[in-house]
Amino acid sequence: MTTYESEIKMIDSSDSKVFAMLSDLRNVEKIKDRIPSDKVKDLKFDQDTVSVNVDPVGDLSLKIIEREPCKTIKFTTDKSPVDSFVWIQILPVTDEKSKIKVTLKADMNPMIKMMIGSYMEKFVNMFADALTKIPY
Repeated sequence: MTTYESEIKMIDSSDSKVFAMLSDLRNVEKIKDRIPSDKVKDLKFDQDTVSVNVDPVGDLSLKIIEREPCKTIKFTTDKSPVDSFVWIQILPVTDEKSKIKVTLKADMNPMIKMMIGSYMEKFVNMFADALTKIPY
């Protein structure tokens, strides 16, 4: 497994609010208008799963497999060209500030790693940035 980690990002909200928002994927409804429709299509979600079609990758699905209240949310891919795990770590800074980090572990052969490794590095940082823009 290859590991990619985002930079640590600050969020102007408590760890409990951040966890509550991110650990229930039905909350995607609140932010789906911010998702670029030219890149993401067929967005579907329930409490534990989010599925999308992303150009040029195709269908992707993430499923929450573990929640550690106010600390960690772990996902696995259901549909993906590469088996992977994603987790979001949340740490309190103050009563009204938190920090997060996104980690991605992907099972890639050397050829795939060479082709998409730099994209994966960009993805974890873009994902972490997107998490800071959610209204908690």
